[in-house]
Amino acid sequence: MAAYTGPALPLQAFLLDPPHSLVVQAHAPRETLSATVNADGIGFGWYDGRGEPAVYRSPLPAWADPNLDALGRTLERPLWIANVRSATDPLSHSHANTQPFHGDGLLFLHNGFIDGFARDIRPLLRARLSPEMEAGIHGTTDSEYLFALLREHLRTSNNDLPAAIRATLGQLRDWLSATGRAALLNLIIARGACLTVVRHAHGLDCPSLYTHTEHPGFPGGQLAVSEPLDGDARWHAVPPHHLVILEPGSHAQTTAL
Repeated sequence: MAAYTGPALPLQAFLLDPPHSLVVQAHAPRETLSATVNADGIGFGWYDGRGEPAVYRSPLPAWADPNLDALGRTLERPLWIANVRSATDPLSHSHANTQPFHGDGLLFLHNGFIDGFARDIRPLLRARLSPEMEAGIHGTTDSEYLFALLREHLRTSNNDLPAAIRATLGQLRDWLSATGRAALLNLIIARGACLTVVRHAHGLDCPSLYTHTEHPGFPGGQLAVSEPLDGDARWHAVPPHHLVILEPGSHAQTTAL
């Protein structure tokens, strides 16, 4: 997954042009823990002229999507969020299960999985969701349910996103501990121009996650990526079990979870 916030940027410069772009990472990732390729879909999100989230999602492999070239040359926005997918369950390969997800003004990406989700964790999670929130879930992935749980906590935390993230991960940790399950829980969440980035796991090593706030190829912009987009030496690895806030005009804020 990858995200950018800063001055308006063509989609192509973010998604297609870097030497180790997400499209390259779809077929030649370097740091994945649980997959060899990410061939089960591509999606990206942005905010429209009214400030509402918008997404493009395709279950095609990134290298086989014929729309990306024209979209890359046409679209330009000050925030981008994108991912390429490796489905934990091959039977879940579908448009509905392709990220990013959006709701309540947020764009959401999850890189990882929740072990034993359908059997052990989903029943506990569903019991925590309001009927309204559950009715808005259209797919079957752990990621979309996790996003719904986050939004439930956001509604009861005075709209404090970092507090809602901590409450969500804390509740999930309790369920995982009680059931003996593990999870990989890297997240990127966009709200307006602000990116909130999480590197986390339970019972396993955290997936890779990097930030860059002074990249010469993205002047004035800030980036969060699963793998560096190029060989620039100033990519910074997010410490395990930490949260980072990236916002134009501000220094990156890194705190422990």
